[in-house]
Amino acid sequence: MRTRKWTKTVKALCCLCIFIPLLTGCWDRLEIEERAVVLGVSIDTVDPEVVEEEEDEVSHLRGTITAPRNNMVRVAVQIALPGRIPLGPGESGGSNGSAEQTVWVIDVVGHSINDAFMNLQQQVSSRLFLGHLRVIVVSEAMAKRGLENVNDYFRRNPEVRRMAWLMISQGSAIKFMKASPKLERVPTLYLMSTLDEGMRMGKFPKDYIGIFWSNLSKKGQEGFLPYVEMKKEQNVEIKGLAYFVGDRMVGVTKPLEIAGYLAVKGINPAGYRVFIKLDGESETIMTNATHRKSIIKLQIKDDVPVFTITISVELNLEAKMSDEVKINNPATLKEIEQKQEEISVKFYSDIIKKTQAKGSDIFGFGEYVRAKKPQYWNKHVKNIEGWRKMYKNCQFEVKVLMKVRRIGMKAQ
Repeated sequence: MRTRKWTKTVKALCCLCIFIPLLTGCWDRLEIEERAVVLGVSIDTVDPEVVEEEEDEVSHLRGTITAPRNNMVRVAVQIALPGRIPLGPGESGGSNGSAEQTVWVIDVVGHSINDAFMNLQQQVSSRLFLGHLRVIVVSEAMAKRGLENVNDYFRRNPEVRRMAWLMISQGSAIKFMKASPKLERVPTLYLMSTLDEGMRMGKFPKDYIGIFWSNLSKKGQEGFLPYVEMKKEQNVEIKGLAYFVGDRMVGVTKPLEIAGYLAVKGINPAGYRVFIKLDGESETIMTNATHRKSIIKLQIKDDVPVFTITISVELNLEAKMSDEVKINNPATLKEIEQKQEEISVKFYSDIIKKTQAKGSDIFGFGEYVRAKKPQYWNKHVKNIEGWRKMYKNCQFEVKVLMKVRRIGMKAQ
């Protein structure tokens, strides 16, 4: 009897020990009104002479240390105003919406990203919360200087989501925080949806901040980020890919060259339309790529990697600019395929050569070498610095196969 009672007591204590931790789930709760929810961040370079009066003495006293004034940054944050963010379809968007009604933009300067956020917290009563951070915009000048400090600060912060967007702006970045787009009452959501929808429509590859950081950590690949520009109506245009060597931006592609990157990588869906000029003087058509497939093969010849890239693309005929083009003629369709194949081979090859000139392998060809030829990698390449030099001398053979699938309802 005593054994049974002892067993029951032990079971009861075990159950009590299991359920007690569950009762402490809200011990560290913090009401949302007590947080300063940061939705977007912009980072710009600063002229040291301009910020003499703006420099705060939060992390140091002037004259006590020699601060690196040439590397000062301006950080602006977009903070959500409690109760002002639209919660449903009936409250979102609209031309009457204004960014000033839903968010508060405040900017400070600092000697580093961490220093700037310390100065910012000194001016905001609530604790800054980055759990809902969706967009980080960095100016082109800052990206060319290097993103080491930017990556280090946000990568260490556990609140930052890896599915946020990091983008490079043409010109200053703070204007993206102060914009008031017509389609969204929250500017950050407009920036985010521009890239999200572009990705779904085949206009841009998936490149969240977590993917960018992952590419920076690889030994055979470099990172890239969306390069954006603010237009006159405060809408945002994706101007190309900003490609990097390490954490430093070294070049930008053109908007159409994004399609070339997507084709080499075989990323779907395909969403770009291009003009193709046939042999006739006025025989011009527009085609739309709908599906891509890419096969990459690797060989080592004379201790140099040789890549053969076979790209298959399915096309729709979107429009013809002249009645001289008879699209119901099989010979014309064949001519369209051959003409676009010739143009595409040069187009894709030129994009690869552009990145080779900078030693920026955004395609990840070095990862193919590491995976397929590990002995060659360990002997001749060894690390990312070795691959940057090797990538400039790699040889590429591009083959393109085009197939017109649809020509429209009226084939004349």
